[in-house]
Amino acid sequence: MNKKRIFHDPIHKEIIIDSGKPEELMIMQLIDTLSFQRLRRIKQLGAASLLFHGAESSRFTHSIGVFCVARKIYKRLVETKPEFSKNKFILFGAALLHDLGHGPLSHTSEVIFSHNHEYWSKNLVENYLPITSILTNYGSDLPNQIANLFTTQNLFSNPLKTLISSEIDCDRLDYLLRDSYNTGTKYGLVDLERIISALTFSPDGNIAIKPKGVIAIEHFLLLRNIMYRTIYNHRINEISTWILEKIISSIKDNYTKKNIWIDESMYKWIFTPKNLEIKDFLANDDIVLYFHLMKWKEESFEPLETLCRMFIDRNLLKASNISFLSKLKRMEILAFARNKCKLNNYDSEIFCGIKERSFKGFKSNNSLQVWDGKYQNSLENQSELIKTLMSSNNSSLIIYPGEFRRDIEDQIAILRDKP
Repeated sequence: MNKKRIFHDPIHKEIIIDSGKPEELMIMQLIDTLSFQRLRRIKQLGAASLLFHGAESSRFTHSIGVFCVARKIYKRLVETKPEFSKNKFILFGAALLHDLGHGPLSHTSEVIFSHNHEYWSKNLVENYLPITSILTNYGSDLPNQIANLFTTQNLFSNPLKTLISSEIDCDRLDYLLRDSYNTGTKYGLVDLERIISALTFSPDGNIAIKPKGVIAIEHFLLLRNIMYRTIYNHRINEISTWILEKIISSIKDNYTKKNIWIDESMYKWIFTPKNLEIKDFLANDDIVLYFHLMKWKEESFEPLETLCRMFIDRNLLKASNISFLSKLKRMEILAFARNKCKLNNYDSEIFCGIKERSFKGFKSNNSLQVWDGKYQNSLENQSELIKTLMSSNNSSLIIYPGEFRRDIEDQIAILRDKP
């Protein structure tokens, strides 16, 4: 009797995995590995739950969703091109495992630990025996074929790369829907079924979209733009990341001088991230990080105790937008804020500073083009809206202790009006 496993998903509803199908038996086996189960303990949106209380979903949940999207797309594409079926194991495996290498609080680790999750996803697929042994049962070169999709930059005429790592891929098609749902921000829903139904192959062998799907792609890219501006780059996320950065830098600066408790694996994450072994990588997750923060909050030194208390108790620093000020005036407000810190016994290098935010617009890289059966064209040449969404945006925040908020904002107003 075939064994089926059902995941009741808030986005895709019932996700049924059937072990009677070899490719889905592989998925079931991969899900049961310790490295994949670890993703249950990695928040999808990092510290965003400090702002959006529903943002508690995990990388595990998201990865199951990406597999679901990939399977739907696969079923559509083999109708158009039956020989695409040879890619089934690669596509399904890569979709499920693409986030295997995330560190604590997901993308926050990229900043605070100089962590590269794509490198670690590749490393685990190629070198972590429980994963590689499962994959090689379904193809001797399968680990390398999957791992290469996580890091290679060549998007041209590569349908698997387009589906796994491009501006419009299975990953983004899931996380925009999922993150919008979990944060309660109903700016609009990706028309997933419309996009999938419009997928086809262009003459160069890559995946393309029919003209009927362009409006759904516009909608998708517009939602992406809004989600970055309102959630991913929200000032609370920026402040939280700032505090965590300062926590790690305080440990680095004081480890030899202070008696700081830290376990062996976390020590390696902080001090030798380039030389992490797989066992030390797998030993760190949100629970381990939070345990350290709780410990440092109670038993460390200043300013480490205060920084950990700010994060754990959600008594955060404040931030004000200074993007409209000239670079010279930004330096003036920074000097003003740092002077306020010094007068009130705050370390001005830790509790005050300017944080730059960057939102990169859509980059097509020709990875998904429009194909009407006669002519092939880039998305941006088919849509003025998409062309507009390709522009990038930079902004600046001044971060400081909350007790100075009125003084800081009054000074910003003075500088704004100053010739």
